[in-house]
Amino acid sequence: MNKKNNVGIYIHIPFCNGKCPYCNFYSVNFDYHMAAQYVTKLCDAVSIWGEKLNDKSADTIYFGGGTPNLIGHDNIIKIINVVKKNFGQHQLEISMEINPCSCENIDFKLLREAGLNRVSVGAQSINDNELFLLGRTHTFRDVQKCLYTLKSSGINNISFDLMLGVQEQNSESLNRSLNFCIHNNIDHISAYMLKIEKGTHYYKIRKKLSVPCENEEADMYLETNKILKSAGYTQYEISNFCFDNKKCHHNLKYWNLDEYLGLGPSAHSFINNKRFYYSSSVTDFLNKPQILPEPCANQEQEYIMLRLRLNEGLVYDQFEEKFGYSIPQAYIFNAQKYVKTAFLILDKSGIRLTPAGFLVSNKIISDIIY
Repeated sequence: MNKKNNVGIYIHIPFCNGKCPYCNFYSVNFDYHMAAQYVTKLCDAVSIWGEKLNDKSADTIYFGGGTPNLIGHDNIIKIINVVKKNFGQHQLEISMEINPCSCENIDFKLLREAGLNRVSVGAQSINDNELFLLGRTHTFRDVQKCLYTLKSSGINNISFDLMLGVQEQNSESLNRSLNFCIHNNIDHISAYMLKIEKGTHYYKIRKKLSVPCENEEADMYLETNKILKSAGYTQYEISNFCFDNKKCHHNLKYWNLDEYLGLGPSAHSFINNKRFYYSSSVTDFLNKPQILPEPCANQEQEYIMLRLRLNEGLVYDQFEEKFGYSIPQAYIFNAQKYVKTAFLILDKSGIRLTPAGFLVSNKIISDIIY
């Protein structure tokens, strides 16, 4: 397989002011002193990995969480500078997730000057009733304030997270959220289905939740595709839409099976054809970081699975460039049974799913690669 020297850096900030009932990402309650210790250990880890991977340079940095903005702009800038020092500054895309109600004490102008050029806002909805049932601590008013703050600071690449299939959501309320994004020229939208994950509060009360049925969710997804396409957005992944040149290049690394280094508890990495991750424990990370190996799947099949999440799909030439040989005919043969459906397009350039196909992507992808 061809190797590239560029690597994406994922920085996990595991602090939150509270746990959303649907969230299964690793996080702990924010503590000022613990956060200060954490940033120090995180910077040490960046330096250690910089020495180990001295043949690689970073072209993306992504601050995820948790709620990264809780640690303040000084700490974010400190981490950015340490990454630049150890991994270079090659056309960096620097992204940070933020919570609309906890960014008032953040100086985004300073962050922009330090290199932050992309912000992902966890809006989820603009309807206060939906936000309340999602356990979010922000309101529509907070979303408006947050957007004003970002644009005033000169951040010109803004992404919004929106959730589909939440309690009390219907076509009208979904349209309100989508039209707010369109009216405000939001550059990038991640519109994803609510999933009831094990280990969450929602899972415990799943029988009591009043959420749209599968058919209603499917209609909402297809409606989202239609509305955003008519507004000039391009869908480039199952859940992601953007204006031209505003794709999230860091997330594309995951879907292209490119290299990335994840730092912090629960953060995963793919380096030199090996997968590994930090244990899901802040205490471990602060005292004795535990890095655990993760079994690698068949990379040929994994690449196909990930690429079929993209609107561009599996491109034969790109497959050959990555692996050094043509795509095995077995995969093409398996895909042919879907040619006469509305789910898949197969032609001389490759295999790609339609929006309707994305709704049943797990089944189709499984049929193709197994």
